[in-house]
Amino acid sequence: MSETSLQTSPERAVLLIDCPDQKGLVARVAGLLYAQGANILHADQHQDHALGLFFMRVEWELETDPETSGNDSIAAFVVAFAPVAQDLEMRWQLYRVGTKADRYRVAIFCSQYLHCVADLLQRSSAGEFDCEIAVLVSNHRDAEKLAAFHGIRFEYIPVTPATRAQAEARQLALLADLKVELIVLARYMQILSAEFVGRYPAAIINVHHSFLPAFIGARPYHAAHARGVKLIGATSHYVTSVLDDGPIIEQDVARISHRDQVENLIARGRDLERIVLSRAVRWHLERRILCYGNKTVVFD
Repeated sequence: MSETSLQTSPERAVLLIDCPDQKGLVARVAGLLYAQGANILHADQHQDHALGLFFMRVEWELETDPETSGNDSIAAFVVAFAPVAQDLEMRWQLYRVGTKADRYRVAIFCSQYLHCVADLLQRSSAGEFDCEIAVLVSNHRDAEKLAAFHGIRFEYIPVTPATRAQAEARQLALLADLKVELIVLARYMQILSAEFVGRYPAAIINVHHSFLPAFIGARPYHAAHARGVKLIGATSHYVTSVLDDGPIIEQDVARISHRDQVENLIARGRDLERIVLSRAVRWHLERRILCYGNKTVVFD
């Protein structure tokens, strides 16, 4: 047997935990990982003292024998960890990471504003996102050439008030067929039904300007300019059945002045939308987000 064949290959995983706060939680988790032979690569934690809750993210790796099933190491950890988690009343999620098979399958929805979808596709092409973009869905054809340029499947599904139910049924069937796990609304200007949202809890990410609820309607930047606002911003959040009220993932702002015209506000707002959406998507793909209540913990 050659020396190369004897080398071990590490298997990586991310463990996300939330549970009632109590002493010794970090030690229990770290000790169990050590007992399983795991090497902790990154660890972050947070306590919500008001609610008495504890949150933790641990990224770790195990050296595995290439002649045996690599999954055995993760499976052994699950068997050992399950009773500990039950004893500590933990909700926990374990993800294998680091291989092509572990990558999220993503669908992007957009309408006629293309600045966010163009940014996401460029970042994906540059290798910034560890995912596979399975499809670009739109109720307009404006993004079709952009999808073709990046080699992404494009699906045109028009939506009208009379055909909304049928359109969503087509979308859901497509997503199921492509085994999509994350949906990114890159300025998709349609409201999703509660049934649609319920199929993908904490797995639909949206972005919009941060003028709500002060400046609603189709021309928020015009209204903000007329009011003389000094800050503009953008928000990215998970979609829930309550419109624009889901757990916030990321926000950013830019200061403006009386010298800025509507066109300047729109341009800066689009830049902010690109930034906060790409951050939210990246953090979700890296399994850095835990939702609780209507809030998120975003781990470093």
